[in-house]
Amino acid sequence: MDFSKKNKAVLLFDDGSYFEGSAAGVTGTTTGEVCFNTGMTGYQEIFTDPSYFGQVLVSTNVHVGNYGIKHSDVESDKIQISGLICKNFTNDYSRPLADEDIQLYFEQNNLVCIYDVDTRLIVKNIRNKGAMNCIISSEIFDLDILTEMLKAVPSMEGLELASLVTTKEAYTLGSNESTLKVAVLDFGTKRNILNSLVDRGCKLKVFPAKTELDKILDFHADGYFLSNGPGDPSSMDYAINTVKELLKTDKPVFGICLGHQILALANGIGTYKMHHGHRGANHPVINMITGKCEITSQNHGFSVTKNEVLSSSETIQITHMNLNDETIEGIRMKHKPAFSVQYHPEANPGPHDSKYLFDDFITLLKQVKNN
Repeated sequence: MDFSKKNKAVLLFDDGSYFEGSAAGVTGTTTGEVCFNTGMTGYQEIFTDPSYFGQVLVSTNVHVGNYGIKHSDVESDKIQISGLICKNFTNDYSRPLADEDIQLYFEQNNLVCIYDVDTRLIVKNIRNKGAMNCIISSEIFDLDILTEMLKAVPSMEGLELASLVTTKEAYTLGSNESTLKVAVLDFGTKRNILNSLVDRGCKLKVFPAKTELDKILDFHADGYFLSNGPGDPSSMDYAINTVKELLKTDKPVFGICLGHQILALANGIGTYKMHHGHRGANHPVINMITGKCEITSQNHGFSVTKNEVLSSSETIQITHMNLNDETIEGIRMKHKPAFSVQYHPEANPGPHDSKYLFDDFITLLKQVKNN
């Protein structure tokens, strides 16, 4: 693409908001629920996070593309977002270690992007009115046609998406000499979550989201990990039922993000769709056990229902809470070795304040195994 001759792109939201800007990536049309991420860096990791599947991303950082693309800086094997909205898009990068420019990367991943739009206004609108669907096009400019196409886009509420991003076949990671075995339920896991467990001496077997219970139990794991992923957790009866059965083994269970929500649902605690979600690398969370604050990386549009957690106080303890809006960020079961957090302790991108949670899981695995 010749960036000296900008091509036109348009953006239309459910509420009728309309923007004209410049096109990057491939020429085409894309739709999805819009969300925004407040991180200043880490755009490649964000693009490839499976939890963003089906969503159009607004970057609040004004610069995208300025440090290029490095093939190893990915959280899955492809871009997962449906489209990108940004202020400044550049194909000139300064990082010597970069493998290629972002335009080529978008073309390889068939991504539609609009830039040169007022992202501050767009984000303010999302914060005021909540998450909504949108359509980006660099090929169709008839507003009536775009409006009809947008009407056909389903709401994220009620959508089961984990089965669309999970691994197709089970696979293993880590050394055969490892003394700790962890079965991972892959609802759309990030690679650096798996790396965080392997780096701590675990051998992993990563299972597709809808794997039968018997196949998981045949691995004879010392514990179970419930991954992040996209979509509405309440639509995942198959996962909720599996986790209920895994809890009966009394082996350690650790959940992150969607996995946190599934653990809550397995305990009879509901979830709800948030007004506009939490996405970024700067969300403050208080550890209710230690009293310490953590700056965390987050990416979620659903949350665990606080009142239902409080009414389950005989069996569930709140371990972490968001300091901005007091939503539930972590729970643990009082009578079983199971805990979860809503945010992303592996970061990538983001701060490393919460990596201790992986160490806590390893300690729990060893304690239960040695008893």
